[in-house]
Amino acid sequence: MEPLLFSICVIVFTLVSLFVYNAKSHGKSKNLPPGSFGWPFIGETYEFIFSNHDKFISGRMQNYSSKIFKTHLYGQPTVVLCGPSGHKFIAANEGKLMTAWRPTATRKLFQSAMPTGDSIVSRQSEIHLVRAPVFITQEALVAYASVMDGVTKHHFETHWFGKSQVEVFSLLELLTVGIATRLFMGLQDLDCVAKMAKWFGHIAQGLHVLPYEIPGTTFGRAMKGKRAVMNEIMKLMNEKRERLAKGEMPTDILSYMMVSADPSGKIRSDEEVADKVMGLTTAAFNSPCIALTFAMKYLAENPQVYQRIRDEQMEIAASKEPGDTLSLNDIQRMKYSWNVLLEVMRVIPPLQGTFREAMSDFTYDGYTVPKGWKVYWTVSSINKDPKIFTEPDKFDPTRFEGEIPPFLNMPFGGGPRICPGKDFAKLQMLIYLHYVVTFFKWQLINLNPKVLAAMNALPLDGVWVRLQRCAQ
Repeated sequence: MEPLLFSICVIVFTLVSLFVYNAKSHGKSKNLPPGSFGWPFIGETYEFIFSNHDKFISGRMQNYSSKIFKTHLYGQPTVVLCGPSGHKFIAANEGKLMTAWRPTATRKLFQSAMPTGDSIVSRQSEIHLVRAPVFITQEALVAYASVMDGVTKHHFETHWFGKSQVEVFSLLELLTVGIATRLFMGLQDLDCVAKMAKWFGHIAQGLHVLPYEIPGTTFGRAMKGKRAVMNEIMKLMNEKRERLAKGEMPTDILSYMMVSADPSGKIRSDEEVADKVMGLTTAAFNSPCIALTFAMKYLAENPQVYQRIRDEQMEIAASKEPGDTLSLNDIQRMKYSWNVLLEVMRVIPPLQGTFREAMSDFTYDGYTVPKGWKVYWTVSSINKDPKIFTEPDKFDPTRFEGEIPPFLNMPFGGGPRICPGKDFAKLQMLIYLHYVVTFFKWQLINLNPKVLAAMNALPLDGVWVRLQRCAQ
């Protein structure tokens, strides 16, 4: 339905957009990067959203430049900076030459993604939140490991034990949303968690699509999910407000935000608090869910990799007393397991790239990028480059055993805007991996699951596996 909707939009807007498009100079007097703007108004957004992302990027790198090319995405003239040098340039010039920018769909879903006029203040606010005592400081991660361990074991006992086959992606949505809502909101009602998982799944799928709220479309479902999540968070806030009034101390990020000011000293509104917690939860579950789903696929396809992970994890399990939970020290011992996850995220990135906006004209590789243009960087320009990763289509976790040069291993971004929740994500992924390989062996049922190879690599029909319990 979505490609059809896109085609209708092309027909409706072409006449008007021809005038608008031609009226804009797009910096014609400047030495612009090579490339094509594609269709008027629509640009190359259709291919960007609906085609294979790797092919979209690599094809244009071959046709125009391996370092920079121009295109037209989401109604905006855009340059794509490629490779390690492109990301290094973006990281070095954050808040100087460029600022964060989000596509319209993301901005409609999250009020906190709207431009504030001061990206530095906005970023300080994000960092202020995640460094809060109840979020991802080292002390918080110690406590989180115990909670994640308990939630993960209960998840397997409830949804995996006694089953001959399961669909991995939907169960991982349930688990990762359950962990995030438990730790960020204090939510323990399992029925509510199940509803939240469905709603957050719709929100995550709507982040980089056409921003038309039409029933039955991806974005229509995303906006419906947003309203449901916001309503549920508001109910939780009312309950927490009563307990806080009785002297209860904040125990999660939601209650902390309700009683604390932002870096400027301003008390946040209920809507702002709910919006930010919704954004944190989406970020916390989406990438780990995707990465772990495809880890299950690659471990099934590579039994020698599975066995090496299992050997590592069984050694850790043998060092624990009955009833013990995994600790941060245990997580640090999972070196090969983490290399496997890094390789999974190289082959199938949970998120393909990020956008910026030029704050002023700047020059890159001899070309001018005009003020106001959008700047895009994608891991596709690195992860599949045979000059960087030998045999890039081969699944080989050993490539991460040595020292990886900067700006080559980028699953969580880099520079000033590196994902502040990367340690949180690593913790929950490795805890899951520990239990799934100690509990089970599995085989793929759908051998080649269809993947939406756009900004988020979503398994369209899920990843089904046949389970076999392992002897403990």
